Formats: sequence, structure tokens, C-alpha cells
Amino acid sequence: MKIAQVTNVDFSLRHFLLPLMRGARDRGHEVVGICAEGPLLEVPRAEGFRIIPVPFARSLSPAANWRALGQLRQVFRAERFDLVHGHMPISGLLARAAARAEGVPRVAYTCHGFLFNQPGPLWRRGLSLGLEWLGGRLTDTLLTVSAEEARDARRLHIHPRATAVLNGRDPALFRPDAAARAAVRAELGVGEGECVVIAVSRLVRHKGYPELLAAMPQVPGARLWVVGERLASDHGDDLEPHFAAAAALMGGRLQRLGYRHDVARLLAAADVFVLPSHFEGLPMSIIEAMLTGLPVVATNIRGPREQVVEGRTGLLVPPGTVAPLAAALTRLAADPGLRAGMGAEGRARALDHYDEARVVARTLDLLGL
Repeated sequence: MKIAQVTNVDFSLRHFLLPLMRGARDRGHEVVGICAEGPLLEVPRAEGFRIIPVPFARSLSPAANWRALGQLRQVFRAERFDLVHGHMPISGLLARAAARAEGVPRVAYTCHGFLFNQPGPLWRRGLSLGLEWLGGRLTDTLLTVSAEEARDARRLHIHPRATAVLNGRDPALFRPDAAARAAVRAELGVGEGECVVIAVSRLVRHKGYPELLAAMPQVPGARLWVVGERLASDHGDDLEPHFAAAAALMGGRLQRLGYRHDVARLLAAADVFVLPSHFEGLPMSIIEAMLTGLPVVATNIRGPREQVVEGRTGLLVPPGTVAPLAAALTRLAADPGLRAGMGAEGRARALDHYDEARVVARTLDLLGL
């Protein structure tokens, strides 16, 4: 079969879709990626995947989305795909609409987080629900990464057979690594007895950085490594004032490491993983941390509360709050034995639920590939 994997930007294709593209190719299918142009597409292109650039806008701009829809229709008309598989809310809806308009035989969609579950104005959430309902009418196979959102899709009549496939990462890459731990901590000037809290995500407001940067100065002696950057297409508040305020209080205990290609090594060198998001699908970063044997502090929201077993593999706190987050981080920073026990149980859970090879195989089976 000839398959189009469609997403919004290079970041999501590189980090979310590439394992699925590899899996489909290994089963003998021709796989083409479609997303906005970007530097991270060098990786799939180096592996021999053809990538067709379409300038998706991560916004509700009618003009931009109409142009993207027109380009998608041209691509689908020329390429004659057997299956179009869309991802992310806007690019996924446009992909399904264009595929139906051009007579693509099979259309699939994977939801990586419904926008109507995201905090925001009622009108925006209502619009999102309406668009998801419309998209469901265009979809043969609807998958979600979160079991809770698969139930949402069925309950809200978005799609009668919505199925959760989860997310996965490679346990051979994300694992405890004593050599990497020693090397990275030496590179970054961290003593073996110091507790390192690590956050890995895009630098956007809904990842909970204002709360995290207010909480960390209250965690005695702990360091914070922030790994990630803000994408050019990201919207929302500037986080620099929050970083500046935290740096004034923490000094060298706050280290901003930017976008990194060695996240597995950095996780192996840390002691606690934190993701205090306001909205998620099923975070890959939590899976990576669990596989590495780190206890996780996350918010009690869809996605993370499926992954983190409260009190056993980590701690869950209310979203948008500082004091509970500071208390959870302080508890783990002060107790190496608790960190080790939670991390070991978290790794076992991740191996059972979030092994990349099994997740990819299940997804391909559900797609009929």
C-alpha cells in the first residue's frame, strides 16, 4: 500500500510519527510524510523517506488553512494514496477532508489530545468539539493515544469505534545508564549527591513552566535542568520573565539546556522528572522518563494520570498550582530511597505498557497494514 502520514510540523513528524513510518515500511509499504518544512526533517529524509512539504498553520486562520487544504488536495490527486493517516487537530482535519474530496480509499486519524479538553474559552472548546465531530464523519479508523480520550470520542459520538493505541518509546535507548549519568553530571558540574529535577518539553505556557519555575526555588538544594525550546509556530505568553525570576533565586541551580539530541543521556543523569502540564495527550516525555527509571511528578490530568500510578511510580498534583508541586518535588528530592523505588516500579510499568515496538505493531494492525 501507498500511505501518507500527515502532521503539522517537523517536530511532530520527527518525534511522534517516524517510528510508525519505519514500522509500516518494514511491513513492505511505501510511506510518504507530509508536514510543514523544517530542519528536523533531515532525519527521516536521511533514512530514505520522501517528505512532501505543505505549509500548515497551527492556528484557525481561514486563509492559511484553505491554502493548506488546496495543496493537500493537489498532492493526494497526484500521488493516489491508498491510505491517508492524519495527526494533530488542524492538520488531521484538513488531511481527512482533502482525502475524502479526492477519493482516497481509506482515511485514518490519530488524536494526540482533543482541544476541547484543553482549558480555554467555552466558545473555543465548543468549536473544537464540533470540528472533531465533523472529522469523525470523515474517518474510517479513529485512534487515540489516551484511553480516556478514546472513551471521550465514543461517549461524545465523535466515532463509535475509537480505540486507544497509547504511545511508546524504545527501551533500549531510554534506560538507566550509569556511565552516561557520570559523564553528563561531570559535564554539567553536578555532584553525585545533588538531586537533579529535569523537565523536557516545548517552552510554552501550558506545559506548566510558570508554576514549575515558582516551585523550584522552594525545593532545598535541588537543581533544575530545562530541556527544550519554543517552536516558531508556538503561541502564548513569553516565559522569559518567569525564567529570569527563577534564575535570580536559584542561580546556577537552574540550567537551561535548549533543544538536545541526547535526551536519553540527560534523563539517565537526572533524579526526578517533572511535567506540570495543563493539557496533554499521552506524553512521550513521561514514557521516556519512566523507561529510564525516574520517578515522575506530573499533573492530575488526562494522559499523565493514566501513566503515573500515584504514590508508586510518582506523584500527581493539581494543575496550575505551585505549593503542591513544590511539596511533591521536595519530598522526592529529600528521599533517594523513595526515588529509587518509584523509578524501578515506573520502569517496569513502562516496559509493560509503552514499549515502542508493541505500540507500533498494534497501531499498524488496527490500520490494516
